[in-house]
Amino acid sequence: MYEQKIKKIMQEVSNKKLKIGEAIKKLKFLPFEDLGFAKIDHHRALRKGFPEVVFCQNKTTEQIVNIVRKMANNNSDVLATRATEEMFNEVKKHIKNAQYNKISKTIIIQKNIKQKKGKILVLSAGTSDINVAEEAAIVAEAMGNNVERLYDVGVAGLHRLLSNKEKLSDANVIVIVAGMDGVLPSVVSGLVGKPIIAVPTSVGYGASFKGIAPLLTMLNSCSPGVVVVNIDNGFGAGYFASLINR
Repeated sequence: MYEQKIKKIMQEVSNKKLKIGEAIKKLKFLPFEDLGFAKIDHHRALRKGFPEVVFCQNKTTEQIVNIVRKMANNNSDVLATRATEEMFNEVKKHIKNAQYNKISKTIIIQKNIKQKKGKILVLSAGTSDINVAEEAAIVAEAMGNNVERLYDVGVAGLHRLLSNKEKLSDANVIVIVAGMDGVLPSVVSGLVGKPIIAVPTSVGYGASFKGIAPLLTMLNSCSPGVVVVNIDNGFGAGYFASLINR
C-alpha cells in the first residue's frame, strides 16, 4: 500500500502535477515498517535530520538485532543506546562495520560520511560520571559534530576547570554532566556566555536521592543560559547540543 503511495507521488512529480517541495512534505509522514514488536520509523531522518535511535534497555537481544538489521538495510546510520556487549556481539555477526563503546554502551553503524562542524565540549564533574558523558559525546559525534571531552573537572578541585578556560571559550555548546551536588553547570555558566546543557547523574551518596539532588540544583541555577535534561540522559543532551550546533 505504501509503495503504491510513493509511486503515485513520483508520477505526480513527473507529470508536473505536484511540486517537489510538496512531494517531500508527503514523504515525510509516510508510515513505518511494522515488525510486530516494533514499528521502525524509516522516515525520521527526512523529518528530523537524523534517523530513529534505538533504545536497547528492556529489549531482547533478538529484537535489537532485527531492528538494527532492518535500519542498516535501509542504508541508514544506526545508533543504539544502553546496549549490552551481548547485543553488540550478535549485531556484529550480521553487520561487520558495527562498533561498540563499552563506556557509553552504544552501538554505532556509520553508513554516511558527515562533514564535521562546530564544536561541542562535553564536561564531566567526576570520573564516575564519564559513562553518561560518553553517551552524550558519542551521540553528538554520530550526528556530525566535532566533540571535545574534558573529564573530572568538578568543583572539589576548581583549578582543574579554570586551567581549561580556552576550551570553554572555543566551544559553541557545552554539555556538563555531574552527580553529587550538581553545581558544576552553574559555575561554568558564570564564566562563559555559551549555551549549557546540564545532565544530572545518579552518582552520589544517599542524600543525592539517585540524581534528584543534582537535578534540583541544576534547575535552580542562578546563572542564566542553563537548560537541564533528565537524570543520566546523556543521549538527550548530545542530541539537543547537536541541534543547537547545527
